[in-house]
Amino acid sequence: GGGGMDKGDSSGVARKKDPNVISLQGRFLVVFWLLRMADWLQGPYFYQVYASKNFGGASTATTWVSRLFLTGFASTALFGPLVGRMCDAYGRKAGTLAFSLLYALGASSTRSNVLGVLLLGRVFGGIGTSLLFSAPEAWLVGEAGRLDVGSSLGETFGLAYAGDSIVAILAGKMAGMAASTRGPTGPFELSVVFLALGGLLASFLWKENVAGGAGDGGGGDVLKDDAKPTIRDAIAVVRSDPKIMLVGAIQSMFEAAMYIFVLNWPPAVSGAIESYFSKFSTSSSATPYGTVFSCFMACCLLGSTLFGRLTSSTGRTDARTGKVRRAMSTEGFAVGMLALATTAMGVATLSIGTSSVPLILARLTSLPILSAICGKISLSLSSPGMVLSVLMLSLFLFESCVGMYFPTIGTLRSKYFPDSHRSVVMNLFGIPLNAMVVTVFLSIEKLGVRGALGVSTAALAVATACGLKLKGLVEGETYVDKGRIEAKE
Repeated sequence: GGGGMDKGDSSGVARKKDPNVISLQGRFLVVFWLLRMADWLQGPYFYQVYASKNFGGASTATTWVSRLFLTGFASTALFGPLVGRMCDAYGRKAGTLAFSLLYALGASSTRSNVLGVLLLGRVFGGIGTSLLFSAPEAWLVGEAGRLDVGSSLGETFGLAYAGDSIVAILAGKMAGMAASTRGPTGPFELSVVFLALGGLLASFLWKENVAGGAGDGGGGDVLKDDAKPTIRDAIAVVRSDPKIMLVGAIQSMFEAAMYIFVLNWPPAVSGAIESYFSKFSTSSSATPYGTVFSCFMACCLLGSTLFGRLTSSTGRTDARTGKVRRAMSTEGFAVGMLALATTAMGVATLSIGTSSVPLILARLTSLPILSAICGKISLSLSSPGMVLSVLMLSLFLFESCVGMYFPTIGTLRSKYFPDSHRSVVMNLFGIPLNAMVVTVFLSIEKLGVRGALGVSTAALAVATACGLKLKGLVEGETYVDKGRIEAKE
């Protein structure tokens, strides 16, 4: 259990890192970052590579791009739980290697001009995505259990996603270079190289681990065929424990909000930029998407780093009070992060479409003290420059929350999802997530950018409520018996 955390506090600064932890982090991170690089490379030119194909006339380009995008999402939702189940039964290393293969096939399919091949490529890509988000993490948690270094997982997730942001910025730059030399399929070809590298390293550096019984992480080899984890079992497991349900709900809601954001920030930002720069020039100004993306990733990096700083107990004493600085609980951190994300997304939603700003302020002005100030603010806020600043600031804030979210949810999952069904359960919660994203995506005409970001804000608010409930449950248990929680795991 988590005994390792407390031992370090008493000895203060003189805590050496467990060589097992260093070795595990080394083996995991290098593979994880290579595979994430392959994934990030495919992002920036996704639209261009499919829009450049012509399926009977140019007009169909956009509809087909969105259909191909949805095919990927739908196959993640449909095959996710099945793929997760196979991953738990046949091994997480195998799942990671299967990801490399499927994703490489998906990336190679972009060279084709045959619609059937492209659709199949997206199906492979979609299945690959559900593997990328569950297999390496399940492998890491299983391996940490086997080596008995479970308490180091928070730190490892923090490092993994901080590095991931740097990888993403590099990927954006490399994708640009590959596309300028080899056309829009260039980044996809480069992606295959990284997939091959990551797969090779995983096959040499990783020991296979299969889902253990409900009790322990080891002993996977003795599982008989009839004891393979089924999807029905996994659903029963989820229903039996409200904490699993809450962590899963946070995962579904936050990630739905995040994907809706990913699809809608470009029009939101370009709208604000155009309305701001229209006073300087008549020609439409190009939105620097690459720069904005790099800024987003820098925010993510900040978020992941913050997670590491706030949730690890350093054993340092506070100069003023002389007390040892306690680490924040991951659950407590989650609530703060989700509340911040909800606020940021809410502000972003309201800042789009300037007409709304005076409206909120009109409600605020009913308070006498505020009315004088708000008169001045509403004038400044309705200026395009102010709208752009508020929008960008809130989007950057949200991206910092995304950076905090991944290590947070990884740590919560490693704590509450049973190892016996880890990958299946992770993928089960992908179903409502993908359903929400696809619904918003299909009704984007009706919703508009503001409506979509509004849905995003609502999802984050639900996630925050779940976070509060989880924190309440966990703290309730801690009071009952401090020691039993670690023992139970």
